[in-house]
Amino acid sequence: MPLEDLATGQGAAEVAVDDDVPEQVRQTLADYLRIRVRECGDLDPAVAGAAEELVDFVLRGGKRIRPTFAWWGWRAGGGSALGSAATSMLRAASSLELIQAGALMHDDLIDDSATRRGSPTVHVRFSEFHRERDYAGDPRDFGRAAAVLLGDLALSWADDMLRSAGLESGAQARALGPWQAMRTEVLAGQYLDMLGQARADETPEAALRIDELKAASYTVQRPLEFGAEIAGADRATLGVLRRFGADIGVAFQLRDDLLGLFGDPEVTGKPAGDDLREGKRTLLVAEGMLRAKQRSAEGALTLLESSLGAAELTREGVQRVRDVLDGLGAVEAVEKRIGTLADSALAALHEAEMPEAAARALERLSVTVTDRDA
Repeated sequence: MPLEDLATGQGAAEVAVDDDVPEQVRQTLADYLRIRVRECGDLDPAVAGAAEELVDFVLRGGKRIRPTFAWWGWRAGGGSALGSAATSMLRAASSLELIQAGALMHDDLIDDSATRRGSPTVHVRFSEFHRERDYAGDPRDFGRAAAVLLGDLALSWADDMLRSAGLESGAQARALGPWQAMRTEVLAGQYLDMLGQARADETPEAALRIDELKAASYTVQRPLEFGAEIAGADRATLGVLRRFGADIGVAFQLRDDLLGLFGDPEVTGKPAGDDLREGKRTLLVAEGMLRAKQRSAEGALTLLESSLGAAELTREGVQRVRDVLDGLGAVEAVEKRIGTLADSALAALHEAEMPEAAARALERLSVTVTDRDA
């Protein structure tokens, strides 16, 4: 199907997106990416082969959280569940998953992560590709360069997919505000994350600011706003969705931090304790350090400080950190904050007058993203 047919909706059957947003997003991405890979094949078979790695990365896993929130922002703003406008919205929402793919490829590169979603990261896969073929040069350099380029390609295709989604001109113009803000904010959060590690900034305030930019805005708040703006939502609805998204987004990241340390790697797809090994100052760690200082618990503080950035931290070392954070009350404090944020988000949601299907879906999503095991 040519890209112009994707934009006009030719060949697309009307489906009940509400029933399974993630699966509809996956199918939409598969259709779009099949065309883009074919275009790459016209350039060179090797380029198509690299692009297939991007497709595999996008379609292999992921919860489709951002497109799902965008879809329900659309429905909350009065957007329809079926018809050509809904089909265009689904394509626009799906483009957010390509931003996520590019961000994850680059994030894994920055953190030098070995696995993502239970499989080798892109830079590791391309390093192995180089090594297996006995190519000239350093396999690690080749892998890193490939991850940069494929991440950039994903970001470029995200723009292309949004432009070709078939939105009417007014909706497209309204979508650009949250679209542009989201991309700037996630990069700002990533930079502050790196800077916090370099500065060894251990304050809860710094950790929360990173969560607000890198998670809340990017994962929930802006996608909701994106969908609602496309629908032409009124200011009151947009305000409620922003408040709901800000609270749920931070709660989502705090749950992610807990899973990063306490989660089962077979479920999360990443080794437990990677945030510690990478030296990330999460709110969980910041709360632990603050409590250790307040109690003059020198042994606990020394353990936390020595574990941050310890690339060779063992499973036993991770368990010691878990025990210390639990004993200091940091885990309980983060759990309590998640609950408070979720309650605040739902209170905001109940203020709004929106379609019942959207309100129920957002309530369910608030539980899904804050009370999960992966």
